[in-house]
Amino acid sequence: MAIASNTDEALSAILGQFKIPEDNYTFQAMTSGLINDTFLVSNAVRPIYVLQRINHVVFENVSGLMGNFQNALHHLRGSDYTQLDLVPTKEGGSYYERKDEPISYWRLIGFLENTRTYDTAPNEEVAFEAGRIIGKFHVLLQKADPSQYIETIPRFHELELRSDQFFEALGSASSDQLKMAGNAISFAKETFGKLLTMQVNDLPIRVCHNDTKLNNILFSETTQKALCLIDLDTLMCGRFSYDFGDAVRTIANTASEDEEDHSKINFQKPLFKALVMGLASNGAFLSDKEIQSLASGAVLMPFLHGLRALTDYLNNNKYYKVSYENQNLDRSASLFAFTEKALDHLVYMKEVTRENLVSL
Repeated sequence: MAIASNTDEALSAILGQFKIPEDNYTFQAMTSGLINDTFLVSNAVRPIYVLQRINHVVFENVSGLMGNFQNALHHLRGSDYTQLDLVPTKEGGSYYERKDEPISYWRLIGFLENTRTYDTAPNEEVAFEAGRIIGKFHVLLQKADPSQYIETIPRFHELELRSDQFFEALGSASSDQLKMAGNAISFAKETFGKLLTMQVNDLPIRVCHNDTKLNNILFSETTQKALCLIDLDTLMCGRFSYDFGDAVRTIANTASEDEEDHSKINFQKPLFKALVMGLASNGAFLSDKEIQSLASGAVLMPFLHGLRALTDYLNNNKYYKVSYENQNLDRSASLFAFTEKALDHLVYMKEVTRENLVSL
């Protein structure tokens, strides 16, 4: 008989499918993620695991996604990079498929103690460490074969696709939504032309994280050092400027992603430079063309995320989780405001990346 989703009974039954010691485990929902359902699993003493339900509406090819995850873990290990521990099922698989209605897909990852994340960078040390670990991530994955990685979200960062989806949403949105989102819609239409000249289609293909916002980096509470990148669902082929731009939008800007007071949205030059210096600490791992593309990536990525949030608002919030009706609209407005800040600092970003990064 099917068990109601996400009750302690259901979660215990799912946890029992993995190769772990028997114990009296408890579950605590973790609410920061926008896509998957995540639960902290503890015994009587401490947290032990992180149990996640993979959103198979967003990630339709769960098997391929977990194949990417496993392939990357073979490379993502080193003395200065903490490896994630993917716990196998009792059948030896990387994830468990619960076939009772509703069908769901689950994975279990070892919990790393004494760690934390940041939503925004509190200082230059955190920004430097973020840059260092993102660079290390890419250095470790240089030996990965991109042909072995599937697209977990096809055309994820493709501006043309996101433009088509946006204009389609405009055609089906209500008059109230169009009125409410009028300023964001106008900005999106005006900005497309600027960004079409910043396309990065001729850059080298790499295995990328594709969602390197700051809170997807795990830090040690003891040493304050960055340990590794988490949330590897979007790990697939991409271009380095995507990962750089995603980092910039949550590190150089100290306001929250859905900040309603746009006077708080900023571009912090010291934090940007610290991020670049963190990347530089890994030595030469980028080509000349990649370095030249970084400033454009820092404009493109906040705009793309803002456009996706705006499109989701117009589509009645089908993709991102929201805690209030207009949250996606606030996200898009905030991200568009930072896009403007990044455009204003385009020359500065080009100078800093050119002067501090050494090409292969």
